[in-house]
Amino acid sequence: MATRERARRTRRRRVRAYVGLGANLGDAAAKLAAGIQALAALPGVRLAGVSRLYATKPVGVTDQPEFRNAVVALEIPAGPDPETGALALLLALKMIERAFGRQVRERWGPRELDLDLLLFGRHAIRVERPPAALGDDPTKPSRQWLEVPHAAARERLFVLAPLTDLAPGLRPPGWGETVATARALAERVEGPEAVRPVARWDAPRARWDAHDADR
Repeated sequence: MATRERARRTRRRRVRAYVGLGANLGDAAAKLAAGIQALAALPGVRLAGVSRLYATKPVGVTDQPEFRNAVVALEIPAGPDPETGALALLLALKMIERAFGRQVRERWGPRELDLDLLLFGRHAIRVERPPAALGDDPTKPSRQWLEVPHAAARERLFVLAPLTDLAPGLRPPGWGETVATARALAERVEGPEAVRPVARWDAPRARWDAHDADR
């Protein structure tokens, strides 16, 4: 009886995860909207928040179209432990990317749809990725790690700007500052013109609305 009760409690436990979305091929805004709907349709997932849609300058490889970026907050099953729960979500993200035609390209190159697990509750995680969740950069080693918080999120303005819309006061594990402070620091390096809001999420219609994007 006690074992069954523990199992039921495990199934009921929830965690808030933040996922970054990006695309710059085709109708990028429409792909992000469809990606958000795909995330919300995952079993046991509740869409808890959607940032504004941002137009962002490419990083690393600059000779390509500008990106559209956003961040979503998801309430998801926690899993039996943080590592298992985070890997289950990562596998779902990779499945959605492939469904949207994600192709193997150079690092920082164009993307049909990019989904990054940024935060998984208040947990700091480093766990080896299974083969189905490996990245598509052919220059990376065959053994790859899932690191949460996302290893580069703290310096990426295209992540920090939309994440600030949802959780400005959040201090992720291992960070010495809040999300809003990290964004301000990144703006000093990249300049505020590196990202600009272009639309807000219209939840009832599940689409972007360009009106009042700056609110």
